Amino acid sequence: MHPKILEIISKSIKKETSAFNIGDTVKVTVRIKEGTKERNQNYEGVVIKTKGASINKTFTVRRVFQGVGVERVFFLNSPKIEKIKVIRAGKVRRAKLYYLRERTGKATKVKEELRSAGEETSIMPEEQIPQEGKLVEVSP
Repeated sequence: MHPKILEIISKSIKKETSAFNIGDTVKVTVRIKEGTKERNQNYEGVVIKTKGASINKTFTVRRVFQGVGVERVFFLNSPKIEKIKVIRAGKVRRAKLYYLRERTGKATKVKEELRSAGEETSIMPEEQIPQEGKLVEVSP
């Protein structure tokens, strides 16, 4: 690839992206511009697919609003995305969760995986997590 193209791509790619997988329930905070004002809007749902690579990477989030399924595609490296927070880690065995489109009610739920869903789900602060084989006193 041409060096100038690589330079533009390296400037546009976000360094601090949160790690999420397909099946995770995420809350995406998006910057919305209305006239001259800007505000942040949250969009919460299940990640049903990711697509692309490098600067063109996108992910699709699905949620059900008033009985209607709504899917929204986000560019991962878009400057309009403030943050992506993983709320629940999903346990799935497929790369694309298109089968959720035909399901309704409880059948749309994805099983929860017991891995850590993010920094916020940690039970103990990071400085108090003991290393393997070491004892740590925790004050009440």
